[in-house]
Amino acid sequence: MSRIDRAGAWVVLATLGVLVAIDVPELGSDPWPFHPATVHPHGLLGPLVRAAGRHWDLGLVRTPGVLAGFLVALVALVGWRRSAWRADVLGGLAVVVALALLVPAVALQAGLRESTEPWLDVNDSTYQIEIAGSLLRHGHDPYGRNYTGTGLERWYPAAGFPVGRKQVALHHLAYFPGTPLTAAAWGVLPSPLDDYRFFTLVCTLALFFAALAFRGPPWLRIALGAVAVANPLAVRAVWFGTADAPALLCLVLAFALLSRRRFVSAALLLGLAVLLKQFALVAVPFFAVMLLTLHAPRAAWRRAAVAFLAPLLVGIVPFLAANPGGLWHDTITYGGSTYRIIGYGLSSLWLKAGLTDNRYSSYPFVWFLVLVWLPVTCWLLWLQRRSTQLWEGAAASTVSMFVLLFISRVFQTSYLVWPLIGIVCAVALTQADDERVGARPDVAGEVDGGELQTVRAGP
Repeated sequence: MSRIDRAGAWVVLATLGVLVAIDVPELGSDPWPFHPATVHPHGLLGPLVRAAGRHWDLGLVRTPGVLAGFLVALVALVGWRRSAWRADVLGGLAVVVALALLVPAVALQAGLRESTEPWLDVNDSTYQIEIAGSLLRHGHDPYGRNYTGTGLERWYPAAGFPVGRKQVALHHLAYFPGTPLTAAAWGVLPSPLDDYRFFTLVCTLALFFAALAFRGPPWLRIALGAVAVANPLAVRAVWFGTADAPALLCLVLAFALLSRRRFVSAALLLGLAVLLKQFALVAVPFFAVMLLTLHAPRAAWRRAAVAFLAPLLVGIVPFLAANPGGLWHDTITYGGSTYRIIGYGLSSLWLKAGLTDNRYSSYPFVWFLVLVWLPVTCWLLWLQRRSTQLWEGAAASTVSMFVLLFISRVFQTSYLVWPLIGIVCAVALTQADDERVGARPDVAGEVDGGELQTVRAGP
């Protein structure tokens, strides 16, 4: 049984306490202003909806988080003088805190949705993803189509958008094929479990266990796992309905397995991350340089390349064959030039400076991409290549991601979860640099069954 010393245990307890203190005051805040005519609680989550008084009840959503904070304080009190703690106890406490912060809100949202209409108590992105999954299950291409008439058009007036405002999402599915494919699979579950936010919930919780896959002391992995799963951005994303968690889970696992020299498995997960979300493409060149840092043999390079490309070919080629223009315009052109300017990045400053007429006017994203993001990314890759430290790859990828988000036409605050998770991975990888695995990879690029040798990383 792994043990954690007193200092490490208090780092974990402090981390959990801070997460509760930050999350609870904002948990469930600023929901979409839905006003259903009637609410009929029924089904699995009907009792929860009745307990909440048939409305979005912040007391029901936040009280479990407060109780989780009390539990953390109680555990700290009981173990005040302990010199060593069991790692599984602290890990279990972290999971309990995460469940208390994540589950009540998404369960109430899904219950309210089941008690009213499918376009209420949900985000438009989640609703469209579910519609796309349903189209796939019935043999239809979700790209390059008009979503008017699917129910999505009813979401916008219900959420308080002015009647007549242009809603470009009705003509674009902005997500790479991995997202509608997972929605098609998840949608076979009975209601209300078929709500895609429950899949996002599972992936968010899995981020904690993904953090445990890194090398390093248990206290650090538990603390970083808690930050990954219970930070305010991740907590809000689950109930509100932004679906970054599946791609982030694959990305974290890719970095963790790479640090353990599981080159093929890591490359496969990186490919899955890209298939789920375009943002993961930013990590690809930095991942390749990390392979160079680890001196991966040629056989491992070949197999890793095949593993990376396999999910992309399987997941994307059928849609390209069916409608290449639809896939391109929906997933690439949509975010770069179609959607209205949103957020607090460069595009908003550009608009406020009067350099563009309105939120739907042109914005020179491609020029910023070529003249700003590309040189910055190349410079970061050059710096990374000169280093022998794995953590610098994750850190450089994080900087590149933030620069890309900043210059983009759309900079939703929810996107900040990507650089945040990148920081978590960079901190976790510092231990891989201190305990560099010296085992010889086999021909498949995986670590063989020989003894692992620990060496000190170079300067």
